[in-house]
Amino acid sequence: MSFDPNAKLDTSEVSDQRGAGGGGGVLGGIPGGGMTVGGGAIGILVTIIAVLLGVNLPGGGTSLGGGLGQLQNQSTDGQAPTSNIAQSCQTGQDANTKEDCRIVGYVDSVQKYWTDEFQRRGKEYTKVKTVFFSGQTQTGCGPASKDVGPFYCPVDKLVYIDLGFFDELRTKFGATGGSFAQGYVLAHEYGHHVQDLLGVLGQGSSQQGAEGQSVRTELQADCYAGVWANHAAQTGFLQPLTDANIADSLNAAQAVGDDRLQKQFQGKVTPETWTHGSSAQRQQWFTTGYQSGNMDSCDTFKGNI
Repeated sequence: MSFDPNAKLDTSEVSDQRGAGGGGGVLGGIPGGGMTVGGGAIGILVTIIAVLLGVNLPGGGTSLGGGLGQLQNQSTDGQAPTSNIAQSCQTGQDANTKEDCRIVGYVDSVQKYWTDEFQRRGKEYTKVKTVFFSGQTQTGCGPASKDVGPFYCPVDKLVYIDLGFFDELRTKFGATGGSFAQGYVLAHEYGHHVQDLLGVLGQGSSQQGAEGQSVRTELQADCYAGVWANHAAQTGFLQPLTDANIADSLNAAQAVGDDRLQKQFQGKVTPETWTHGSSAQRQQWFTTGYQSGNMDSCDTFKGNI
């Protein structure tokens, strides 16, 4: 995925806390006042835990598991990052050459789209930051580790990512990678923020199963990611998408489908415990959003999914 080399990145939309430390790990849920919400292809280990144990995280959300490719300057061993993103991530050219800058660029693009779309609809979009962390961190939803994967916390209104997770998604879970898969992951998490702003996040999200509210919530976030993808080049940060870019996104969505994960890690598929949707569903709803370019096409809470 190519960024416009002359685009100006806004690093104020990202908080780089890599190497700052944190505390506590998470297995089966994030304690402490909230629930993480994942999307698209993020928080895949939490997805696996939920799939295998048949549980949701406290607080009403899930994580997606996504974005692929090893990021430069990542730190997962408690050491500080090797560069300051405010200095190293200034233009689209930086996003083309440095992968942490690429994530900054995707955050900027996603939030630019939703700011404009909300304004077009007579509403106000509230920007929220993405937090880069390494290893573990404290959040409004409780302590989180890299194993949670990228997620949105509706309590403190922040998106969290350990950048090292992207490489694990590729190496451990079989996603092919590709830079735009990272964009899909970010867009999915911000889809949960959009749901939060619209007041639909967490409504009945504890209901699991192939037709449950949890799956419907996640599929809508996938659809919102597709809507952004349709308009990504119009935000001024990205070059026009290619078929290969969309294929990267669809591959990431396929990699984190509940049915695929269950078959891989427990040897059988149990739809009654699904929390995010099948590979086919996730691909279908991303495609629905991408082809329509209209968030109104993303009503996953009615009818069949």
